[in-house]
Amino acid sequence: MAYQDLIVDVNDCFVGMITLNRPDQMNTFSSRMASELHDALASLDHDPGVRVVLLKGAGKAFCVGIDVNELGGKTAMQYRAWIERMERPLVTISKMKKPVIAQLQGVAAANGAGLVAAADLAIAAENARIGLTAINVGLNCVGPVIPVSRSVGRKKALEMLFYGNLIKAPEAMAMGLINRVVPKESLDQEALDWAIDLARRSPVALQIAKQAYYSAEDMDYRQQFDYMNEAFARLCTTGDAKEGVAAFFEKRPPQWKGE
Repeated sequence: MAYQDLIVDVNDCFVGMITLNRPDQMNTFSSRMASELHDALASLDHDPGVRVVLLKGAGKAFCVGIDVNELGGKTAMQYRAWIERMERPLVTISKMKKPVIAQLQGVAAANGAGLVAAADLAIAAENARIGLTAINVGLNCVGPVIPVSRSVGRKKALEMLFYGNLIKAPEAMAMGLINRVVPKESLDQEALDWAIDLARRSPVALQIAKQAYYSAEDMDYRQQFDYMNEAFARLCTTGDAKEGVAAFFEKRPPQWKGE
């Protein structure tokens, strides 16, 4: 599919790259971009040539939220459908089999912050900032705060939701919103290298790990162990698991087949 607000590419290292491509609008979510992003994520999840997805933004910012030009003139029911469309990619990531890494430069605000938090992993430039800023214009980020709260906990999430401040990357990493902070000038290469490194792992093991984690996240403590043990048992029957163990004993690189 040809996209108007995204650039999608797949390299020969099994990394699918999605670039939010509305740099003149700071990559704000339009209805079209939101729909395209959902489609692109789903498409790469089904692409056998992709093991890891790297999500980034063109220009100076990652994404500063929702395009306020679309805000006016809707009924309550229309607003509900509209905001669900904007937030659908945040939910889509949790349903994907393959891991998603967010690459953050500049600012990730409001729905952009939610997108970073919804990603499985995140890497940021040292001068990047992130925040739930909608409160500053009389709105709120009650959708994006959901994945944010999963990363930072209730108290910090509510502070971000209530005050709307932009948090610098080092503090965001200390809070658990970001995994890695790197120099601005090396962000592109380090993010790509990190994605390629992850793609070298067994795709079956990664996919079972991700799906099991999200499925078990809200279960009772003991149920989590039951579910995870069942997932591990399924993994042990796969060809990749047998190949990984054989490669370990034979002291050679494993040859993953994704099955």
